[in-house]
Amino acid sequence: MNIDYKVGEVKLSYKPKFKNQQKVTCSEDAYKYMLSTYKKGTICYKEYFKVLFLNQANQILGYTLISEGGITETCADVRLIMQAALLTNSVALILAHNHPSGNLKPSRQDMDITKQVRDAAQFMRIKILDHIILSDTEYYSFADEGML
Repeated sequence: MNIDYKVGEVKLSYKPKFKNQQKVTCSEDAYKYMLSTYKKGTICYKEYFKVLFLNQANQILGYTLISEGGITETCADVRLIMQAALLTNSVALILAHNHPSGNLKPSRQDMDITKQVRDAAQFMRIKILDHIILSDTEYYSFADEGML
């Protein structure tokens, strides 16, 4: 009996655009880079959860938008974060999201997602260097505050 299975093909690719990547040396570097990824007028409008991907030398490989939410929250899927990290051959990540209210204090959900991603990444030997909460004028760094 000859069985013909029809399944979808999975193709994975990552194409870096730049040879001389920017390096992240502190939370301010991460904040400035992530702030530049927001279109004018959007950072105070609704929440966006993004991830910055880094190589062994802490050079930026790229970033991606994980989720786009409402005024007070967005839902980040740990599996999508890890998928992108593996696809880019990242050894370190910086999580980032904005608070449209301008209140930079981490919520319980912010702390929970940080722990979930950290635990998943640790299994893959990927470091979570920071989780930045940003507004258009300032930021909060989990790493600087000893929350990682």
